[in-house]
Amino acid sequence: MKEMNGAEVLIKCLEDLGVKHIFGYTGAAILPVFHALRHSDIEIIVNSNEQSAAFSAAGYSRSSNRVGVAIVTSGPAITNTLTSVADAYGDSIPLLVFAGQVPEHKIGTDSFQHINVRGIFRDAAKKVIQLSNGDDIETIIKDAYYFSKSGKPGPVVIDFPLDKQIKNHEYHGMDVKRFEGSYHDDRHLSEGQCENFFKLLLNSRRPLLYLGGGLNSESGSQAVREFNELFGIPSVNTLMAKGVVDERHDLNLGMLGMFGTPYANMLIQENDLFFAIGVRWDDRVAEKVGFAIGTDIAYIDINPEKMHQIKIERSPKFTFIGDAATALRDLLNYARKHNIRLDIREWQIRARYLKKSWPLNYNRSSEYIQAAKVISMLANHVDESTKITTGVGNHQMLAAQYLSMQCPKSFMTSGSFGTMGFSLPTAIGVHYANPHSGVIAIDGDGSLRMNLGELHTIASLDLPIKILMLNNRSDGMVQNLQDAAYEGVRTGTQRPKDVNFAEIARSFGFSYAERVSNRNDLNVKMEAFIDAEGPCFLEACTDREEVLYPKVPAGGSYKDMILGPYIKST
Repeated sequence: MKEMNGAEVLIKCLEDLGVKHIFGYTGAAILPVFHALRHSDIEIIVNSNEQSAAFSAAGYSRSSNRVGVAIVTSGPAITNTLTSVADAYGDSIPLLVFAGQVPEHKIGTDSFQHINVRGIFRDAAKKVIQLSNGDDIETIIKDAYYFSKSGKPGPVVIDFPLDKQIKNHEYHGMDVKRFEGSYHDDRHLSEGQCENFFKLLLNSRRPLLYLGGGLNSESGSQAVREFNELFGIPSVNTLMAKGVVDERHDLNLGMLGMFGTPYANMLIQENDLFFAIGVRWDDRVAEKVGFAIGTDIAYIDINPEKMHQIKIERSPKFTFIGDAATALRDLLNYARKHNIRLDIREWQIRARYLKKSWPLNYNRSSEYIQAAKVISMLANHVDESTKITTGVGNHQMLAAQYLSMQCPKSFMTSGSFGTMGFSLPTAIGVHYANPHSGVIAIDGDGSLRMNLGELHTIASLDLPIKILMLNNRSDGMVQNLQDAAYEGVRTGTQRPKDVNFAEIARSFGFSYAERVSNRNDLNVKMEAFIDAEGPCFLEACTDREEVLYPKVPAGGSYKDMILGPYIKST
């Protein structure tokens, strides 16, 4: 047992947990923690603001098996992190945020830079903890790390009053395995449950796998790939599950939903067993869709609240609450033991036919650069080691449509919360978690502006991150909605002045920063962008009038899908 101040206990705990990087921003109420880092091997990455720091930490988590850590000061610093924490909560991303706070005796006294942390994060975090007198800091921190990863993962916010950082506390060096073991999930499917599932599956002629973010891990991806090597069931995935299976496979039809691929949205109308794994039934996927009636549903998820909701709304024929990878392995072991096979050749042929016959397309004759063209060109440079981050907008959906990801944790995007400004800071966290992978941040001019300061972070740290920006001088996705809802009246979505973002990137110190506005120059610029080293920025000036297709109207069903003028059967 040793005595050290609370800030030093925090850093020792993070070292014990194997933390190598922390993202944050300094301030008076967290200075003891930053000072405690002076003798640590943990690297501190200082972002341009606290929201970005928490996004970077979450990007670290999203792209690895570790928990990202953010450290910020009190008051406006912690309110700045609210959006990032809520974003992580919506996408079930583990995250630890340590917030400086006024001394405990000043809490509730309107002290300078005081805020009720527990109150504002109550509905935005998995857990909020305020450290107080007598608390065992070591136990709380080590437990919080594994709690954030357990069950349905999510962010944990720890409010750390300044006096607790300075005061001496006991540090025992407790083995982290005792905390990890307390959250071990040993739930398995029984023989009877496996039997019931396969009765349902063997009675199906047109089963469809619906893969969600709950499988977006090495273990989840491996389990579903092994499962489908045996059964060959066509699959569709959510935005959060890109890369869970190799999307180049002819039986994976990509993302379904409001802006899903045409073939995924067609196939879903024909299935007779919808096997949903690790999904949250987002309204962009499951609002008034045809499979809600007349289609059997099997559902595996770790979230009992979501399971309860689905049992009421959709009456699935098979359910299991537990780890998706474990459940799939149980089913696979049962199938091998009982020599279970499927004969769904006609259904497989149908899936392959739709994927081949209804390719994505765009206006190829326009004199202006099409955003879809830019992303389709980038797709030629994406391999199994590539990590993609996106902002939010049409560029995000185009990336989801056109980029065939090959590995789990390779496509990082804001799914549930839809947070603009996500791409740049997330890419920073992804780089530190995966220093040997190529990281490409795709963004729009509206989304990139939200955290423009991270261009400075990337350049000042000389990070080899590539930023592909699509500049249509508008908020394109909302503009498309305005055109549909308000007969082309566009209020607040267009920018009157063209800003050269490549010049901004160059002024920050990017080693490569170019702009392309002529479609004939696009290929050369793209190749140079991919080949360049160090921080790279390519701004493509795209067609403001380009419309994102296909799309399912809000509140509509898949039979209402609008293909647009360019997507046709081949």
